[in-house]
Amino acid sequence: MIPRQETLLPALLHRIESRAARVGVIGLGYVGLPLAVEFAQNGFEVTGFDVDTDKASQINAGQSYIPDVRGSDVATAVRAGKLRATTAMSDLSAMDAIDICVPTPLRKTRDPDLSYIVRAVEAVAATLRPGQLVILESTTYPGTTDEVVQPMLEAKGLKADIDFFLAFSPERVDPGNAQFTTRNIPKIVGGVGAASTEAACALYRATVQHVVPVSSTRVAEMVKLLENTFRAVNIGLVNEIALMSHKMNIDVWEVIDAAGTKPFGFMPFYPGPGLGGHCIPIDPFYLSWKARQNGFECRFIELAGHINSSMPHYVVQRVADALNTARKAINGSRVHLIGVAYKRDVNDVRESPALDVMELLGRRGADITYSDPWVPTIVHDGRLLTSVDLPEALRTEPDCAVICTNHSGFDYGALVNSGTLIVDTRNALKAHDAPTIFRL
Repeated sequence: MIPRQETLLPALLHRIESRAARVGVIGLGYVGLPLAVEFAQNGFEVTGFDVDTDKASQINAGQSYIPDVRGSDVATAVRAGKLRATTAMSDLSAMDAIDICVPTPLRKTRDPDLSYIVRAVEAVAATLRPGQLVILESTTYPGTTDEVVQPMLEAKGLKADIDFFLAFSPERVDPGNAQFTTRNIPKIVGGVGAASTEAACALYRATVQHVVPVSSTRVAEMVKLLENTFRAVNIGLVNEIALMSHKMNIDVWEVIDAAGTKPFGFMPFYPGPGLGGHCIPIDPFYLSWKARQNGFECRFIELAGHINSSMPHYVVQRVADALNTARKAINGSRVHLIGVAYKRDVNDVRESPALDVMELLGRRGADITYSDPWVPTIVHDGRLLTSVDLPEALRTEPDCAVICTNHSGFDYGALVNSGTLIVDTRNALKAHDAPTIFRL
């Protein structure tokens, strides 16, 4: 008798190559929606799954809620019958390949929260059939795929790499980056076995320019954590250098620019008000948590996390320094935050250090307002705040402005010319020199 794997794998590969494979994407956020659109644009029939009915409705109406995904691309795919969205997880049974792109936050104790992954895998397991390919893209600790996902999928008797195929391929999305997108960022792929790796590589090769197979799911999981931990640790280092430079009356931004002229052995990282986004502030703690389970203490990671998490406090101290030059205290002062998204030209506020700065200033009695064209409303201290256009905000003459996110749409020249005290955490005012500017 021919082994089942030897019949199921060629059939799946043929369906992928001929674009007859139906692809499901669970989680339609910053990772899932771009991926779903990319699959659709490459000829696959794609179904997006999400618990949010509003997201499903917008996609089915040909609309995009992700800045990096053009509404016209969504509309074209929907009209062509290549893309639809649903909240009905039972439809997973019809999929040939399923990509899981759900959030992986931290608990308050800084332990991994796999609840979104577990719920997604439960939905897949409920309808799992022979020949399906399941790929986890959600960032997680090494061992999640074979320790958590695989047993759940095998609970009813089907075996991974024989009856179905299972792999991990870390998402590498960089929101707001127009140069590197889902299509041209190399795709790391690691399966639970050779057949699973081959199936997952075939799917991604049909949609992205370069696929990099690795030997296991654990290696693939570790790759993502290394990438983001590398950034977190180096940002922690440069944040500490910034604190040190301030004490020594040295312009850290000039130091970094000068060091960046070295053509080898140096990669510039830049200080800021803290770490934001769903990956870099969180992923290193997934790695350190797993390391502790194996009796290893990640000292660099923990120290970098401590330094980075302290930066909002330092920003507030710089606000106090600025206000002190005008003989004012934070308590009772009107402080206007410029940019609250976690990075330039995106609408994502997850883990944004601006929120921490806002909270700390509020605790010290500041009256908070903000400007951010990407984030129209935000909740602060139980109140809904609405973004104010920067020119309008400057006309009210705030006591201090804090540049937390250097969006490209702000008129920084007008800000400097207003005479407002400014704390610049992003070196947005590099081209300006005025006694009212207080740099990080």
